[in-house]
Amino acid sequence: MNKADRIKQMKVPTGDASLSDRVPPGQMVTDRFPILHEGEVPEYDLAEWSLRIFGEVENETIISYEDLLALPQTQVSCDIHCVTRWSKLDTVWEGVLFRDLLKALHVEPKGNYVMLHAANDYETNVPLEDLMGDQVLLAFKYDGKPLTGKHGFPLRLLVPHLYFWKSAKWIQGIEFMKQDREGFWEQNGFHNVADPFKEQRFSGEFIDIPEDEWVKKEFD
Repeated sequence: MNKADRIKQMKVPTGDASLSDRVPPGQMVTDRFPILHEGEVPEYDLAEWSLRIFGEVENETIISYEDLLALPQTQVSCDIHCVTRWSKLDTVWEGVLFRDLLKALHVEPKGNYVMLHAANDYETNVPLEDLMGDQVLLAFKYDGKPLTGKHGFPLRLLVPHLYFWKSAKWIQGIEFMKQDREGFWEQNGFHNVADPFKEQRFSGEFIDIPEDEWVKKEFD
């Protein structure tokens, strides 16, 4: 039996019925902020950092960190849900709405899919429609403070209505695509869509990740 099948059959957390509209099935609410990611935490010289916007767009755009911080900023309060079964409620983030970034830079996508490129050759794919909402940020602050390196400094994506692996840390590039293609975890057994309330955790492929990994990880 592969990992996905074992997780489907395992005993899952019993949620608080009063939070059923906020906490997806199979999730456990925690005050922790577990730290999970692929590869080492990168270090950046912000004077050299840039965000590249490319692919199916009229013109490729590269923006510096200083220019990013000068764009209109938004604060978002939201719940977040990790595929490893933890949920954290009422998290507060600050950054630039994805749609505001496109508007400010006059980016006109010619494709309906996006690949987020991050440090350590990490990629994750999200439909453009999912990135245009009121809570989808390119975030550089959490809980009123700049992001720490372990949580994605200098920039991470926040897509709170999807499982949290879609909210990639250490964003370096935004690629627009006419056709969808799978990112890192999507190629390694995670679901392509990742809706927590539909429990779209896995595609059925083997994944060598312990079910209780988040409990054993470092956390804030």
